[in-house]
Amino acid sequence: MSRLIRALSENGGVVFYAVDSTEIVREAERIHRPSAVASAALGRLLTAASMMGTMLKGEDNSLTLRVKGGGPAGSVLAVSDGLGNVRGYVERPIVELPPRADGKLDVGGAVGRNGTLSVVKDLGMKEPYVGQVPLVSGEIAEDITAYYAVSEQTPTVCALGVLVDRDLSILNAGGYLIQLLPGAADSEITRLEKNIAAMPSVTELLRGGASLDEILARALDRFAPNILDERQVTYRCNCSQARVERALISLGNRELAEMAAEGRSVEICCHFCDKKYQVDAAALLAGLGAGSV
Repeated sequence: MSRLIRALSENGGVVFYAVDSTEIVREAERIHRPSAVASAALGRLLTAASMMGTMLKGEDNSLTLRVKGGGPAGSVLAVSDGLGNVRGYVERPIVELPPRADGKLDVGGAVGRNGTLSVVKDLGMKEPYVGQVPLVSGEIAEDITAYYAVSEQTPTVCALGVLVDRDLSILNAGGYLIQLLPGAADSEITRLEKNIAAMPSVTELLRGGASLDEILARALDRFAPNILDERQVTYRCNCSQARVERALISLGNRELAEMAAEGRSVEICCHFCDKKYQVDAAALLAGLGAGSV
């Protein structure tokens, strides 16, 4: 389990989200076995999705982030429920690139910078909300910041980090997201900018043993923040045999009849958790004929 907190400044002008997503990203690495740079890309997007998912109104709502930048990793996708539990995958998880000039993993190079960040919010309405912005850097955090500035006109600071060891295991992962609410004074903005500029990276903070409470105290120094709530979040896939069967049914009776005539047992692998499902097309079709589905 990973810990996520939400806090508010004393005067209500600044809201803060933070998550130590180390266990989430470790589970993603265990399932997908990506290269180091692909782990970092997916881990950052999962971290962002978890924080953004908790902003939704209902537990059954969902948020999907998709980064499509034209890079060798292909699309990177993360989905969160309304509680901040997430799942995701990288289209092409094995990407090997030299590090950037500063020695860090070249996430922007793996993801690409020629494309878009899409945000889809399913709020239980007839149609989901869809927002899309051009990628700024492909490094994820800057792109999330740009999304909020352009699509929601909300001044936002986003910091994300994933530290990958030489054996490809995840040492730590996490992030924070700070938003200025309407009415924030210029002095508050200046103070916040100074606080953020003085902070080490998320991975440095976590590696040094800093808790989310300590990160909050540094980011919102002199804002007298109060933690509103905290929760445990995890990597969680909602796939099931029933969902797989419904997906096959959506293909239509004709397609199912062809599969059944060929005696085909269909194997479907979940992109998010790598679980494999076997479906007997003839039995599924017979069940439809009996009116049981």
